Parts: sequence; structure tokens; C-alpha cells
Amino acid sequence: MKKYRKIVPLLMALTVACTSLPITAKADNSKVVTLGANLSKKQKEDMYKYFGTNADKVETIEVTNADERKYMEGIASEAQIGKRTYSCSYVEPTSEGGIQVKTANLTFVTSSMIASTLMTSGVENCNVVAASPIEVSGTGALTGIMMAYETASGEKLDEEQKETATEELVTTGELADSIGTQEAADLMNDVKQEVIKEKLTDTKEIEETVNDTADSMNITLTDEQMAKIVALMEKIAQYDYDVNSLKDTLNNLEGKAEGWWDKLTNFFKGLTGDKDNNGGIINNTKDDILGKDVVTDSTLDEIKEKVKNADAEGWWDKLKNFFKGLTGDSDSNDSADTKDSSDEAAE
Repeated sequence: MKKYRKIVPLLMALTVACTSLPITAKADNSKVVTLGANLSKKQKEDMYKYFGTNADKVETIEVTNADERKYMEGIASEAQIGKRTYSCSYVEPTSEGGIQVKTANLTFVTSSMIASTLMTSGVENCNVVAASPIEVSGTGALTGIMMAYETASGEKLDEEQKETATEELVTTGELADSIGTQEAADLMNDVKQEVIKEKLTDTKEIEETVNDTADSMNITLTDEQMAKIVALMEKIAQYDYDVNSLKDTLNNLEGKAEGWWDKLTNFFKGLTGDKDNNGGIINNTKDDILGKDVVTDSTLDEIKEKVKNADAEGWWDKLKNFFKGLTGDSDSNDSADTKDSSDEAAE
């Protein structure tokens, strides 16, 4: 308890400092919705409601099966491509924070896969919701997302990078079928980060990186899987990525801890309920619109879980656990503090 008494004056000073900081207006970026061409009128209306917007507030693009085939033919199977398009997306370019993604009713791809492949396509910062009114594989969702991003940001992505991103999504999804979804995503992200950071272009060096990464994760790859991953990484190695500009997304996908100041500011956001700055449009989705059995997945899930847990705590618990997170103290340290104060013993 004593150490927390010492921290309270610091917290009060920081609170004053935070409240006196000027508020910077956010850039008024365009937001774009894409709708699958084969949706019914009712399904399209439901998707707007799910996204938390309407046709008057956003620009809308219709995505066809032909659009999806442009990037997927020769990479995905006919079964994965299908003949109809139901996947939809809602895209909001941002100026920082990396790529954050939420998915709903997508059975083949995950939020992490989409975020990582968008990074490959050349996107650095944006919030994305990818969903469908019915369960679909989601392999075609990336096409619509890239189309929406280009329209919303006014930035044209490199065509070859978009094709490579699609190949990465399909490769990761196929790998997930044999080694597990999380394992596949982690393996691909770790290898890609090493290739980009070390600027690896030599085939043997890339093979060694894949082998070393797989071994460290206790993953056994077949010769075919190894060949596909190496060929994909050779393509990624051709492009000029700035690993520093990709840092936020890489950290999001790896679940790395926030810096000290980020922890403090996000803590205050949690107390005041100001959570929309992290995830933007992702926070406005209405899952009940897609039914009680809707399956969702988000790169923000871990953050939301922390906020949910914090909501169940008292104010002092929030404060105490916040500083425990900074100092690395465990719950076992409470036993020593209870001797100093009856207040803490009554919590």
C-alpha cells in the first residue's frame, strides 16, 4: 500500500498534464463500404446496419466474382473462389496505429491473416471490418478491402503486391488447415518480419529462416509447404518495405506490450470510456444484426478483454493493477501490503 501512496501524487500530476494537452483533430478520411454483388437487398441493408453506418454516410463499391478472380485465379482453388460474392468490408484509413481488423462469418481467413496480408499489399495504417451475412470462406474479402482502401485513401497500391498479398492469404489459410490457425499466422508473420527486417533475398537464407522459425515453434512442414512459403517470401523480398512503418501492425499481431506512456494514456481512456480511438469503426459494429450464432474475430480482442476485465474492477483496483503492470509486480505482493492498511484488506 505504501508504494501506491507514493504513486498517487504522480498520477494526479499526470492527470492534470493529460487534461491540459491540446486536442488534435483527426484527419477526415473517407470511409468506404464494399458489398458483395450477390447479396439480396435485405442482406445489403443488414450489412450497413452491422457496420454501424448507412449508404448516405459512406461511399459504396459493389464487388463481383470477376473482381475476386482478377487476383485469385491461379492462386486459389475454384472451390475457394466460388461463383458468387457475399463478402463485404468497411474500411477506414488512419494516420497511425497500424492495421486493425475485425471479421464476422468468415470461416477460412482470420483478422490476423487479413491484417498481415494488407501489410504485404502496401497498406500501413487502417481499420477494417470484413464480414458476410452468411458464413463464407472469406478468401475474396481481401480483394474488396484493397479496392475500398484505394478509394478511401486515394492511394494506388502496386498490382504485383496485391497479387502477392492474395497469395499469402491463401497460403496461410491452407497451412492453417494442417498446423492450426494461430500457428500458421504466427509462423508466416515471424518469417515475413525477418525477411523484411534483414532484407533477405537469397533462397537459401530464406529457407534457413523458415526452418529455424518452424523449429522454434515445434512445427514440422512438408516439402510442399516449405516450397510454397519460400516462393512467397522471395516475392515479398522484392518489395521495399520500411520495417519501422510496419512496426505497429507487427506489434499488434505479436501481442507485444505497449510502451510506458501508451499504457498510461490507454489506462485513462479505459477510465473515461474513450476507447473509440483504438479501432475506430471496429467499435461500432453490431454483431446481433448477423444473428446469435455469428462468429467474430478481431486483432483487438486482447485489448477488449482487458477493458472488459477492468470494467468489473473498482477504481482503486484499476489504479493498483495499472501500476502493477508497469512495475511487473505479481498478485503475491498484496500479502505484504495488507499489513500496512485495513483499507486494502477490505477490497
